[in-house]
Amino acid sequence: MKLSQLLTATLREAPADAEIISHKLMLRAGMIRQLAAGIYTWLPLGYRVLKKVEAVIREEMNNSGAQEILMPAIQPAELWRESERWDQYGPELLRINDRHKREFCFGPTHEEVITDLVRREVRSYKQLPLILYQIQTKFRDEIRPRFGIMRSREFLMKDAYSFHLNDQSLEETYEKMYSTYTKIFNRLGLNFRAVIADSGNIGGDKSHEFHVLAESGEDQIVFSKNSDYASNLERALIDLGEEAHKLESARGIEVGHIFQLGKKYSKCMKTNCLDEHGKSITLTMGCYGIGVSRIVAAAIEQNNDEKGIIWPIAMAPYQLALIPVNMHKSVRLREAVISLYKKLLDNNIEVILDDRNERPGVMFSDMELIGVPHRFVFSEKGLDSGEIEYKERTINENKNIKIEKAIAFIKEKTSSF
Repeated sequence: MKLSQLLTATLREAPADAEIISHKLMLRAGMIRQLAAGIYTWLPLGYRVLKKVEAVIREEMNNSGAQEILMPAIQPAELWRESERWDQYGPELLRINDRHKREFCFGPTHEEVITDLVRREVRSYKQLPLILYQIQTKFRDEIRPRFGIMRSREFLMKDAYSFHLNDQSLEETYEKMYSTYTKIFNRLGLNFRAVIADSGNIGGDKSHEFHVLAESGEDQIVFSKNSDYASNLERALIDLGEEAHKLESARGIEVGHIFQLGKKYSKCMKTNCLDEHGKSITLTMGCYGIGVSRIVAAAIEQNNDEKGIIWPIAMAPYQLALIPVNMHKSVRLREAVISLYKKLLDNNIEVILDDRNERPGVMFSDMELIGVPHRFVFSEKGLDSGEIEYKERTINENKNIKIEKAIAFIKEKTSSF
């Protein structure tokens, strides 16, 4: 991509109402723009990051045996009344009426819809266990949306649901999802911790939260260095026990939550199927959520410096920035840059070419702000010596490499991607 063609605009200063670093940097880097309180447009640069996160999640969910579906964002009130959550959920539930005065809501979650689907489609134990997931826009009418996409009203979420004949099957899938989430967050390059948690208004008997560790995290988690015990503060107050005097604490940003729901929804919504003996059994359920858009903000909170964003390689919008110095003054340099740019693209290197007529300092600052992990600087002096200057985002030293070796060099640097 040529930067001159990319719909983006970097800002020297963040708007005054941006409170945390991820909100400031996403606005400054031209990743998002606010439409209304807690509602954001994702610009091309930010959307590339979001799609990369989504791709990792989708690949690992598919590897786990889950099947992807897409459910409606708008849900009928009747289903929520069946589960008795229409009145329980409170003002965060955005309630709307259609032209016929029928009541609906903009889904903050999809337990009711998935349970209704399964009670219509699953008839035999031979179809179980079943894991279905979607990546879908959710809406929760937060009383005070803040921190940019960290606590927005509209957000992108991966939510999965599993159905089982018994608790043993649920436990097996729960452990599989725990392992899948661990793979997802490791692949995304995040420093995270899984902790025992309360189930809240989702319900169920057992749950774990996955927290990205960051000083700006809203949640406090506690853990023991002498055992595997780790929980959020709310759960720790319930079951501290004899480990309490070993416990240490850290701040975390919740990006994932898995639940053993049991029969909370299947019982009240009469979701049954026949077992191998022909007996009607109420299904047991699990629920597994990841905040896809929140991961983007959490990654920035964990990975930044005074210059801007430091993306984990799997999330970076581009792997390489190609920056020519005074290209507009030299025909031969322009031809050499365009030739290298095309070769990089042919070798599947995600490269962004800063072809603007700007001073080098401005171009360097913008690429550091955006967080591109690797940088090539091409100049007439380098062209004369047959070299190109390389710099990694997190290392202050530059090094010169031969132009003819540039492709192989950067391919090796980005091979882990």
